[in-house]
Amino acid sequence: MALVSINELPENILLEVFTHAPARQLLLRCRLVCSLWRDLIDLVTLWKRKCLREGFITEDWDQPVADWKVFYFLCSLRRNLLRNPCAEEDLTSWQIDSNGGNEWKVESLPGDHGTDFPDSKVKKYFVTSFGMCLKSQLVDLKAEGYWEDLLDTFRPEIEVKDWFAARADCGCTYHIRVQLVSENYIVLASFEPPPVTIDQWNSAEWTEVSHTFSDYPSGVRHILFQHGGKDTQFWAGWYGPRVTNSSIIITPKMTRDR
Repeated sequence: MALVSINELPENILLEVFTHAPARQLLLRCRLVCSLWRDLIDLVTLWKRKCLREGFITEDWDQPVADWKVFYFLCSLRRNLLRNPCAEEDLTSWQIDSNGGNEWKVESLPGDHGTDFPDSKVKKYFVTSFGMCLKSQLVDLKAEGYWEDLLDTFRPEIEVKDWFAARADCGCTYHIRVQLVSENYIVLASFEPPPVTIDQWNSAEWTEVSHTFSDYPSGVRHILFQHGGKDTQFWAGWYGPRVTNSSIIITPKMTRDR
């Protein structure tokens, strides 16, 4: 019986086979096999099929996508890049930059003179004291799977969110700073709004802070996230702002300027 080359299969069958192959192997190995495979792997159809198969889009998807291959990889990498954002592992993964007063502490929701968090899955929060308390994480984007051309050429949007609340019986000041940083730790873009001061005898409601970095300079390799604060009454204990459910998520843009 004569051997038949896989390349003799109809192109739509080959495309279906590629749809089930790991994406990185398609680019790093399969694409180098021959010109036919290269051309098929470069087809928009293949990457749109892979997005549909893995649930990144639905059959009725109608939003414009500039590059389906990039869109696929960004969707596959999409996750919260901050570790231990809800204090489930105490202070693990956080760098303590300032530990004033009675230092950082982890408490369970809703806490004394507090309110429930909007998302019932969040059970804990970090709380500050009467001296300045700041903590941070430095995210290494290359270590998280984002390669240089993806970051520099396509510059996907970087969504940052944080939540804070005060105790109802004590005023406080909340701080946040997020910086996009180069390989050599040069700051290329920054989000640092003025500190938020909450008066004593407040509603203790949780407030979300959000910012999206887009069209930032090329060369971003790290993201520095820092937040915290202190109480305004200078009371011993943990009466400063409470923070939890922080996130950094890289998401694809639907259109792209070149």
